Amino acid sequence: MNNSEVVIGVIGIDHRHIYGMLSGMLEAGARCKGWWTEGEPKTLSGFVKRFPDLPRVADRRELLDDGDINLVLIAAPPHQRADLAIEAMEHGKDVMLDKPGCISFAELDRLKAVVERTGRIWSVNFSERFEVPSSIKALELVRGGEIGKVVQTLAVGPHRLNRHTRPEWFFDRSLYGGILGDIGTHQIDQFLTFTGSSDAEIVSASVGNFANPADPNFQDFGEMLLRSDEARGYARLDWYTPEALPNWGDGRLLVLGTQGYIELRKYVDIEGRPGTDHLFMVNNSRSTYIDCSDVPLTYFRDLAADVLERTERSLTFSHAATVTRLALEAQQMAEHDLRRE
Repeated sequence: MNNSEVVIGVIGIDHRHIYGMLSGMLEAGARCKGWWTEGEPKTLSGFVKRFPDLPRVADRRELLDDGDINLVLIAAPPHQRADLAIEAMEHGKDVMLDKPGCISFAELDRLKAVVERTGRIWSVNFSERFEVPSSIKALELVRGGEIGKVVQTLAVGPHRLNRHTRPEWFFDRSLYGGILGDIGTHQIDQFLTFTGSSDAEIVSASVGNFANPADPNFQDFGEMLLRSDEARGYARLDWYTPEALPNWGDGRLLVLGTQGYIELRKYVDIEGRPGTDHLFMVNNSRSTYIDCSDVPLTYFRDLAADVLERTERSLTFSHAATVTRLALEAQQMAEHDLRRE
C-alpha cells in the first residue's frame, strides 16, 4: 500500500455529498484512481460533469484489491454504508462516509469491532461543520474564550425536498434511517463539539410527517433536546424549505455562552448580505459581523494526514461513534413515542 500519498477509490455516489467529499480530498492533495457505483443513480450526471477524467470500474473489488488505494469514500444509500465500510476496512482501507455512517445499533457494534480489529479509520463527514467556513471560525472564537463557557446550542436544519431528484430509498425510513438518525447527526456533532462534551443524553425527541402523506415511511420533521454535564442543546430539522429561498436551506446555529453569543447564518442571510457563511457575535466588549467565506476548511487536509501518519487530528473514532449512537437513540426514542400516540 502506498504510504507516501493518499490514493482514493470511490464506492457509491448515491448522495450529492460525494461531490464535496471527493473535491475536498482532491484539493487536499489526494489522488483518485477510480469509482464504482451500483446502477445509474440520479447523481451520476452531476458526478461525471464534475469529475470527467476519473474512470468508472465495473466491479468494486477492483478498487478494494488495488494496493495503491488507501482511502475509500462511500456515499452509497445509507442502509448499505456499514457493510461497504466494513468490506473496505477488511481490505486494509481507511474510509470516509457520508452521514449517517450507519442506521442501526447492530451495524454500529459491527463497525466498532472491525475498527478495533483492523486499526483502520472510520470517518463520517459531518459536512455542516467540516464544509462550512463559518462553523470553523465560530469554533475558533469559542475555544478562544470570546463568549465564555458555552451553556447551550440551538440548531435548525431546514432542507429543500427537491422531490424530483430523490431516489426511492430516500422516502423509506428502513433504508435511510429516519430524520434524526440521518441529518440529526449534524446537530449532535455540533452540540458535542461546541460545548466540549464527550457524551450526552437525549432528553426528548420527536418525529413526524406533516406534509407528505403519500409517503408514509418518510419523516419530514424532527426535533430533539440534548443534555450533557457541560451544557444543553436543542435541534429542529425539517424538509420544508420554501421555493423562494435561493438555496436548499436557511441553516442556523446559535451558540450561547456565559459572556456572549454567536449566531451563524450558514447558507443565506435572507434580505441581507449576499453569499454564505455569515457570523454574528456579541460579547461584553463588541458586537460584530464576520464574513467567514474565506476561512479555510481543515477536515480534508487533516484526514489526509491521518491516513498517512495514523493519527486522529480530523475526527476521533470515539466522537464519530458517539454522535452516531446518540442519533440512533434519538430516532429510537422519537419512534417509540410516535407509536404510543
